[in-house]
Amino acid sequence: MTNSGQQPLVGIIMGSKSDWPDVMSRAADVLDALGVPYETRVVSAHRTPDLLFEYASTAEVRGIEVIIAGAGGAAHLPGMTASKTVLPVLGVPVESRALKGMDSLLSIVQMPAGIPVGTMAIGGSGAANAALLAASILGTKHPEVREALRKHREAQTRSVLENPDPRAQ
Repeated sequence: MTNSGQQPLVGIIMGSKSDWPDVMSRAADVLDALGVPYETRVVSAHRTPDLLFEYASTAEVRGIEVIIAGAGGAAHLPGMTASKTVLPVLGVPVESRALKGMDSLLSIVQMPAGIPVGTMAIGGSGAANAALLAASILGTKHPEVREALRKHREAQTRSVLENPDPRAQ
């Protein structure tokens, strides 16, 4: 599924449909706000490995330039994705019940030398920052994305400066 009629530049993938509501949707929200076209897919490293390999190995020829991969537990999705493409892969650890996402974080961040994955914070903040980092990466090639990111940051600054008193609403 894509967010617009435009060619997707970012692929947002996740290991389970349950990763969408509170976590990976945050990446989509940020990309929507910046006007960056993306596609979303559930792609499980363990349940659908052939689909994962096909997705990752064809992403570049399909026009994807950055992949955001969210996964919980053993969190193999970002690393396995990175092993099948030279595109930048940004891993988002999804909070697990057992270890509150620390297992996911360590699984993603501890990639062996040679197959890098940019690892973000656990959960929704990590997903939002993955989208912002993806936009920053895209901005080196796409001036309209760079300018949207610049305006986003200026709006954040204005919001803080215009509302310095935390008691005010």
